[in-house]
Amino acid sequence: MTGLVVFIRVSDGIHVTADVVNLSPGKHGFHIHEYGDCSAPDSSSAGGHFNPEKKFHGAPTEMVRHAGDLGNITADSNGKAHLEWTDKLLSFQGPHSIIGRAVIVHTGEGDLKSQPTGNAGSRVACGVIGMEQRD
Repeated sequence: MTGLVVFIRVSDGIHVTADVVNLSPGKHGFHIHEYGDCSAPDSSSAGGHFNPEKKFHGAPTEMVRHAGDLGNITADSNGKAHLEWTDKLLSFQGPHSIIGRAVIVHTGEGDLKSQPTGNAGSRVACGVIGMEQRD
């Protein structure tokens, strides 16, 4: 898998744009995890879902959810996936800061309700969230 996930601050939160290729067709759990460490072969070094308020796992549209719960990303028959979402819980500073954390794509569809992580299966892609320097 390869891809690019871009986070941009907008007036009502953080706008997320994700493009991932070489996935199996279908839905895949898509989350922000605690640590920006993708060194383990199974990405377990990224820790669990980013959950600074210790809430239950849920859909990104629900009020009660992990801050890192971004739902699912859907790959087409060619393995290409695209997602756009504006999230009100994420930020670039403070307790909900995503800087230095990891984005994870899972093998299967997250059910958006099973605790603690939505039953999305193993991790197939991991990327560290950093900041782009602009002049």
